[in-house]
Amino acid sequence: MLFRQDDLRRIMAGEVTLAFRRWTRAGASTGGRQRTNLGVVAFDSVEIVAEDALTEADARAAGHPDRAALLAPLKGRDGGVYRIAVSPAGADPRVAKRADTDVTDLAARLDRLDGATPWTRQTLRLIAGHEGVRAAELAVLRGQETLLFKRAVRRLKELGLTESLETGYRISPRGRAFLDSDA
Repeated sequence: MLFRQDDLRRIMAGEVTLAFRRWTRAGASTGGRQRTNLGVVAFDSVEIVAEDALTEADARAAGHPDRAALLAPLKGRDGGVYRIAVSPAGADPRVAKRADTDVTDLAARLDRLDGATPWTRQTLRLIAGHEGVRAAELAVLRGQETLLFKRAVRRLKELGLTESLETGYRISPRGRAFLDSDA
């Protein structure tokens, strides 16, 4: 589930407690969580609701000034309207990993990820040399489809080696420590 940065900041501050989406099938589930660059968002409940049942209070809880502003982005889309109760659920655990510069067993782990086709170190070096460059441009440099490239970067992010920027990526302190030790 995607959140605008302003909405995400307001969720983390506890100012926004509801989100509304129009989906053909639920894109989140009750009890689920989503890691974001500002922290973890919990999905406390997910329910389909009738559009005409939405209230001014729903709009304010979702960060909109009124019901009309809540409904505007839902218009013209297929599917049902879902009310998602959201709350902050702590810091993104990947943030702590990024600062951990103990990379003792990391080479073996990256070797396992590489399998028969080495990609981890090449991708790390590419990002290190092109901080803040869009994924589509990096994918071209890597000779990969954008979606495959993004999937690869997410795997490196799980290990705390990279972090997303507003545009593009950068190497984390952990990633830098690894590259320096793997030279």
